[in-house]
Amino acid sequence: MQTEPSISTGPVVKLPVILVAELQDSLMVVMHDLSRLEGLLSHTMDNLMTRFNSVNLGLQSVPLPDTPEVEDVRSNLRAAVTELQFQDMASQLIVHTTLMLQGCAFRLASETMGQEEGEEAAPFESLSPDRPNPVTQSEMDAGSVELF
Repeated sequence: MQTEPSISTGPVVKLPVILVAELQDSLMVVMHDLSRLEGLLSHTMDNLMTRFNSVNLGLQSVPLPDTPEVEDVRSNLRAAVTELQFQDMASQLIVHTTLMLQGCAFRLASETMGQEEGEEAAPFESLSPDRPNPVTQSEMDAGSVELF
C-alpha cells in the first residue's frame, strides 16, 4: 500500500517500493559498517594507549640522563598521546552519522509504506541529532590534560 507523503511542501516524486527497500538496505549496511569502524577505532586506540603507557613506564624506570634528546622523546610521546584523543571525536561523528542514516531509513519506510491504522508515529524525528555537527574541533593541540 503506497500513500502520499505526509509532508507536501513541494513536488512529489513517487518511487517504486523495491527501489526504496534497496536504498533502505544500503543505508542499514552503511550503519553496520560505521559500527564496525567505531569498534576498530576503539580497539586500536586501547592498544596504542597500552603501548604508550608501557613506553612511558619504561622511560620512568630507567635512569636516563637529562639530555635534550631524552626530553625530545618524552615530549613526542606526550604529543602522541594527546593526538590519540581524536578517537573520541571520531566516535561522536560516527554516532551522529549513524543516527542521521537511521532517521533517513525510517523516514523512507514511513513515507513509502505509510502507517497502519493504530500504529505509532515513526521514530525518525526523535533520532535526528540536535546539532548538525557534534564535533567542531578540526585540530588537536596539547593542553593541561594529565594522561599518565
